[in-house]
Amino acid sequence: MQELLVYEYAVLRVVPRVEREEFVNVGVIVFCKSRKMIECAVSLKKEKIFSLYAEVDMNGIEENLCAFQAIAAGDRQSGSGIALLDAASRFRWLTATRSTMIQCSKVHPGLAVSTEGLVHTLLEKMVL
Repeated sequence: MQELLVYEYAVLRVVPRVEREEFVNVGVIVFCKSRKMIECAVSLKKEKIFSLYAEVDMNGIEENLCAFQAIAAGDRQSGSGIALLDAASRFRWLTATRSTMIQCSKVHPGLAVSTEGLVHTLLEKMVL
């Protein structure tokens, strides 16, 4: 019998007008403690975001999502000290509750035989 891996994930959301609490799912972040793995994937549907708020700063959103991905990947060139933390700390920091244009859903648990391709499977299911 194959060992099942416990993982955690959250859905990334763009909330163009925080006061209205409307959002568009744009990505997922996955963490597996036993593999010390954190992965993030994004698929930005600009037309959906513009439909919620035509004056949204799309460049700002794209920059913030790139920074989010760089921190998740532990990119030391990202300019953020958070990217230097271990995978678990980065995941907890990225998924913390915040009131900004880039937010995460609550963290959800899951089981998988392998983490290979998991982030893309969840992206397909939750975003695309």
